[in-house]
Amino acid sequence: MRNICIVAGARPNFIKVAPIIRAIERVIGERRDVGYRLVYTGADTDATIEQSLFDDLNIAPPDVFLGVDCASLNELTGRVMSEFDRYLDSYPADVVIVVDDLASTMAAAIVTKKRGIKLAHLVAGTRSFDISMPKEINRLVIDGLSDLLFTAGTGASSIVTREGAEMSQIYMVGNILMDTLRFNRERLRRPAVFESLCLSDSGYIVLTVNRKALLAGSGRIAALIEVIGTSVPAGIPVVAPLRGLARSVVEPLAAAFPNIHIVEPLPYLEFGYLSANAKGIITDSGNVAEEATFNSVPCITLNSYTEHIETVKQGTNVLVGEDADKLRSALADMIDGNWKKSSLPDRWDGRTAERIVQIILG
Repeated sequence: MRNICIVAGARPNFIKVAPIIRAIERVIGERRDVGYRLVYTGADTDATIEQSLFDDLNIAPPDVFLGVDCASLNELTGRVMSEFDRYLDSYPADVVIVVDDLASTMAAAIVTKKRGIKLAHLVAGTRSFDISMPKEINRLVIDGLSDLLFTAGTGASSIVTREGAEMSQIYMVGNILMDTLRFNRERLRRPAVFESLCLSDSGYIVLTVNRKALLAGSGRIAALIEVIGTSVPAGIPVVAPLRGLARSVVEPLAAAFPNIHIVEPLPYLEFGYLSANAKGIITDSGNVAEEATFNSVPCITLNSYTEHIETVKQGTNVLVGEDADKLRSALADMIDGNWKKSSLPDRWDGRTAERIVQIILG
């Protein structure tokens, strides 16, 4: 039997591996000799991965939780390496699939290669070109170790080629997030917040923030919240589903602006409905910007760069960094409906997982 191990290190990883799990299960349904296990590096008490997430994604919860939960990235790396190494003693794998650029992803990648197991990296070749970012170091290490580099587009493929990867290792499979979006397009659920805030389709703006560097600089985030609160007309609610650090930082700043509504985090399918039907989105998340491009919703990203440049070149995304004046200008265009035309990038067709599983199984 061909045993595949899929490793997830945070909530967004599950959204990307769900289509691969469904594709593998289709292969198993064809009675091919394949098995898989889903491993989460965190704890089963992690509040960010509630049962509804797996119900919404139509996959089972992880088969095993490694239980690593600590603030120090270096400590986390070491502990995940130790726990994942112990896991592989009990459950050998022929292929390990890791996702994105977390410290836990890098830890699993290192253990996999030390054991001589084939390593596949999902969403390879993304770069900020800022080596001071811990995630950039993780990306370089993971891509350097991987036997199979699954990229989302030609730009990412070119990056790993320039860095020395063999052409035989690189597969431009497309954007895995689109598989999930297409699968769930008819399954989205209208959240109760529509009634409680009297929202109408295309009549509100969604705000999400999560980047620690932005939240740590309270002066910077305060200036941006002030621009949002003063630039968006009173008749256009700004809905911000926030949790944890983001909520604790943003909620006091937003209290002065009655059109900014901080709400509880939404289940995946409900947030999908909220973002797909918005007038516009303000975010610091690359995944949310990708979803906005897929849904043709104008998007402002509170960052000076994006690893998903196709969302800017072809999509609905505009980068304003942490510049209050740029944010104010972009908001004026969003509110006036004066936004650029967009199109879907190549291979955003919902068949990425199918390509990946075909390549892995040969």
